[in-house]
Amino acid sequence: MSQTQNDRKADRPWLIRTYAGHSTAEASNALYRSNLAKGQTGLSVAFDLPTQTGYDSDHVLARGEVGKVGVPVSHLGDMRTLFDQIPLEQMNTSMTINATAPWLLSLYIAVAEEQGADISKLQGTVQNDLIKEYLSRGTYICPPKPSLKMIADVAEYCYTNVPKWNPMNVCSYHLQEAGATPEQELAFALATAQAVLDELRPRIAPEDFPALVGRISFFVNAGIRFVTEMCKMRAFVDLWDEICEKRYGVDNPKFRRFRYGVQVNSLGLTEQQPENNVYRILIEMLAVTLSKKARARAVQLPAWNEALGLPRPWDQQWSMRMQQILAYETDLLEYEDLFDGNPAVDRKVEELKDGARAELANLDSMGGAVASIEYMKSRLVDSNAERLNRIERNETVVVGVNRWTEGEPSPLQTEDGGIMVVDPAVEQQQIARLNTWRAERDNAAVEQALAALRQAAKDGSNIMEPSIAAAKAGVTTGEWAEEMRKAYGTYRGPTGVSGSPSNKTEGLEDLRDAVNAVSDQLGRRLKFVVGKPGLDGHSNGAEQIAFRARDCGMDITYDGIRMTPQELVAQAQKDDAHVIGLSILSGSHLPLVEDMMQLLRDAGLDHIPVVVGGIIPDDDAERLKKMGVARVYTPKDFELNSIMSDIVDLAKPPAIAS
Repeated sequence: MSQTQNDRKADRPWLIRTYAGHSTAEASNALYRSNLAKGQTGLSVAFDLPTQTGYDSDHVLARGEVGKVGVPVSHLGDMRTLFDQIPLEQMNTSMTINATAPWLLSLYIAVAEEQGADISKLQGTVQNDLIKEYLSRGTYICPPKPSLKMIADVAEYCYTNVPKWNPMNVCSYHLQEAGATPEQELAFALATAQAVLDELRPRIAPEDFPALVGRISFFVNAGIRFVTEMCKMRAFVDLWDEICEKRYGVDNPKFRRFRYGVQVNSLGLTEQQPENNVYRILIEMLAVTLSKKARARAVQLPAWNEALGLPRPWDQQWSMRMQQILAYETDLLEYEDLFDGNPAVDRKVEELKDGARAELANLDSMGGAVASIEYMKSRLVDSNAERLNRIERNETVVVGVNRWTEGEPSPLQTEDGGIMVVDPAVEQQQIARLNTWRAERDNAAVEQALAALRQAAKDGSNIMEPSIAAAKAGVTTGEWAEEMRKAYGTYRGPTGVSGSPSNKTEGLEDLRDAVNAVSDQLGRRLKFVVGKPGLDGHSNGAEQIAFRARDCGMDITYDGIRMTPQELVAQAQKDDAHVIGLSILSGSHLPLVEDMMQLLRDAGLDHIPVVVGGIIPDDDAERLKKMGVARVYTPKDFELNSIMSDIVDLAKPPAIAS
């Protein structure tokens, strides 16, 4: 044995997780127990979009979305099934949930108590970060100020009752997915943490506040430029320590530690040559594990085929094995920080900190994160547009996409497309279980619990205790969220694509000429209606299409996320649209587009060409075309100018087009 192995005890590995949940609580429970048996050391729960946005599975907006991107949890019975035979007192559970975080945590606590757990020993995290939802992910319900109040409700309750629980995971992950630069990711995330702590400060005794600061954790992203990303994490450590000490007067270094979990970048995963994604994921994981000073406490990795669709259990296992090999086969955990004193690293860290401090000062001058949502959203859309421009100009090389595009077919993509498909029957089965739950519960107890919840929301009390009581009484997710909507209102976030056309994008002269020519033929400006039907909040694609269409000179309508097919058809009729573009990334494209096409026929608007973009398997693309869809675009269609050219052709009057 080497002296290092004899004399030095290796560090404990990070928590090894896979982000998982699909179809039903029962199927997800089986997946969790299987992953734990394979060596996973913590759970990371993915909820479906109705659960994330506060709708029961039978709500009109839930159509086509049930069980697609996560597990549906409509009530205590679903949560009970989800964690069947999993002792919650012994588990470390991360729940990626935001607008309904108080509710899902209430259900979790109720199930833990049923299991006989001491809730003061529960360990885990609710993401509970609404600001990034307004900026990038879109699962918000209420406006920012009451949402901030509910975030603080969870933190205040957990500090007193569930002290080992992380009540908020400041999430910069989706900021990078929306195009944030490293400096923006640092600044926007830290500004969010400051907004929450400023909200909490008056609620907590001054002597207890440092310990509460110590419970705030972060959930970050790591992209392919792994040296920059590693330096970003070291910058996060330094800046958080600085903020805790100088802004909040936290003297104890223990409470100033930057604690974070990570999922590495999904934005850079490619549909083309998807086997290359394995290497991308590994390289990105190194950014958050190599530097001991800035090492993640929990890591979850996407699967190689997430740009194609829902990963299978084997795909998730492969990503988990990647973590296990690094943690247990290599000697990484036996050494001190490998980068301390490195001048190149130190320079880059200082550069990132300076940029982040400047952006933080700018946000502070505008009133902080909550007051700056529209500004931050527009900055992200601009940054993402520039990222795509660099790829289109070949300034950023993406192997298999804009360079070395020829290659052998992937043997990993089998006859089933190499992805898991959720059975369409799952939705009706979930609705049937929901109806049974409603029929068998004590409705008087439910009404009493809802009245108490309503009163707490009205008078500004902490909503956690009445939410836990409502969970035990049998209240549903949709019923809980509806009380929040009534008390606090609903919110539509900024799109980030308003304003004048940009001159930053190159190669638009010919397209602008083509748009002008077709507009002359049509007798008015080419009208392009962009919409996101359903609950999918991943708006990056729709924003970039609308952004580029605006820059080409089209008259665009894009009103943001969470539109029903009925609302989009009404919009197309009102605007007398020439082309309709739909963006759906949740896997719900078939039922939503089918509804949309039927409604267009019923309204006598089936002459309007419809284009659809999303993560759409080839077989589904053919089905969409048979429904009457004119074009289908997937992540491999990264050249936005080509899409704009298609839209111009589709808008031409029939005589000219023929």
